[in-house]
Order: sequence, then C-alpha cells, then structure tokens
Amino acid sequence: QVQLVESGGGLVQAGGSLRLSCAASGRTFSSYGMGWFRQAPGKEREFVAAISGGSRYYADSVNGRFTISSDNAKNTVYLQMNSLKPEDTAVYYCAARNNYYGAYDSRRVYVYWGQGTQVTVSS
Repeated sequence: QVQLVESGGGLVQAGGSLRLSCAASGRTFSSYGMGWFRQAPGKEREFVAAISGGSRYYADSVNGRFTISSDNAKNTVYLQMNSLKPEDTAVYYCAARNNYYGAYDSRRVYVYWGQGTQVTVSS
C-alpha cells in the first residue's frame, strides 16, 4: 500500500504564495513519478505539475508561477505556488504512478492519490 498525504493548503489573496507538501509512505513505494492535479467545483480534475527522472513538467496555466520539487530522503514532494490567481482555486491532489508508461499529464497513469487539500485564492 502507498499512502499520500497532502498539506499546506489555505486561503490567500491574489498574488500571494503557498507551498503544498505531499508525504508518501508504504512498504511497496517506488518513485516512478509524482504529480499534482487540481479540481475546481463542477470541473474535471486537471494536470498541474509532475516530476519524474529528474525532469519537471507544468501545465501552461501555471508555468513560471509554480515549481514542483522533491526531497528523496523524506519521500516528500512539494508544490511551490507563487503569484496565485483566483482561477487557481481548487482542491489540489498529490498522485503517484507505478510505471513509466503513458503521459505524465494524464490522470489515468497515476495509481495512488492523496485526499486533497483546499487552496482558495481571493480577489
């Protein structure tokens, strides 16, 4: 079993910053890749960022504002979010994949998911 626990969400004003954390645990855990997705009310869950094999990937909507990073010793992935906009408001989910097949931005390739953490950006 692999468990993912997100933290760090909250309420911020537009232009502010937040850092999300995702702690991973489980005896079978292996790091094929990690991703962040988000889902706003009434909308589909969408790709935000991913890290795999030393490469980082971002959705166009967050590129230049968000940074994904990892701390291997802590089995933790982070999402630094700067210059937040109201349209960034969503529940943010951490996800882990168990293989290298498929596109990094497709939620279908991620097997394990956290419970989500709410990010609200006010105008």
